Amino acid sequence: MTGALDGKVVVVTGAAGAIGRAAVAVFKREGATVVGVDLVEADDTGADDFVACDLTAEAQVAELYVGVSRRHGRIDALFNNAGVALAEDASVLREELETFERTLRVNVSSVMLCCKHGIPHLVAGGGGAVVNTASLVASMGSAVSQIAYTASKGAVVAMSREMAVELARKNVRVNVLSPGPVQSPMLSALFSEDEVARRMVHVPTGRFGTAEEMAEAALYLLSDASSYVTGHELRVDGGISAAYVTPED
Repeated sequence: MTGALDGKVVVVTGAAGAIGRAAVAVFKREGATVVGVDLVEADDTGADDFVACDLTAEAQVAELYVGVSRRHGRIDALFNNAGVALAEDASVLREELETFERTLRVNVSSVMLCCKHGIPHLVAGGGGAVVNTASLVASMGSAVSQIAYTASKGAVVAMSREMAVELARKNVRVNVLSPGPVQSPMLSALFSEDEVARRMVHVPTGRFGTAEEMAEAALYLLSDASSYVTGHELRVDGGISAAYVTPED
C-alpha cells in the first residue's frame, strides 16, 4: 500500500511493545499522524505524539481521547493493541484469582474503555475503523494453558463482533487481529527454549511471526482497502489454525 492512511489520525495503544512500535512505523509510512499510548512514558516509539495512560482507569482514558481530538482536530482509527501475558498465568487448576482478574482488567476492560471513549470521536468525524488485538488462542485450545490470557482474548473477539454489528450504520468498522506466536521480548521472557520448541512443531511455516507482519495486517484492517470488512477476526498465524499434521522439512 502507498498512502493508505493519508491524512488520518490513528491512536495506537501498547505503542512501546513490539507490535505497537512496528504499527507506529507502518502507519506513519502510510501517511498517518500516529498517537502512541502506553502505561509509562516512552519517547522512542517514533510516534508523532505520545501519551502515558493507565488504560484501566476510565477518567484517564476519557481524557486521552479528548486530548488527542483537541490537539489533532480529529480521530480516524484506533488500534487497541495494549495487553499483558503474565508468567504466573497457568492452568485453571492452579490459577490465582488475582492473576485472572488482573489479566482481564488489562486485556478486556482497557479495550472496552478505549472503544467507549474513542469511538465517539470516530463517529463525530463521519466514521472510521477500529482494530482490537486478540490472539490465536481465542479460538484454539492449548495443553500448556494460560487460562486468563485465553479468556481475555476470547472476550476481545466477542466484544469486537458485537460492536461491529451495533456500529455498522454509523460507518464504524470493528475488526480483530489475532496473531499467532510472535517473536518478541514478551515471548522471550515467557517461554524457555524447550517451550518455544514445543510450540514451533505446530507452525507449518516453521517460524514465529514478526511484529512487522502483524502491523501490516492491522494496516489492511484500518485502511479503506478493507472498507467492506467488519466483525471479522483476521488470524495471522503462519497456518497454525489450518494445520492437522505439519511438514517435517
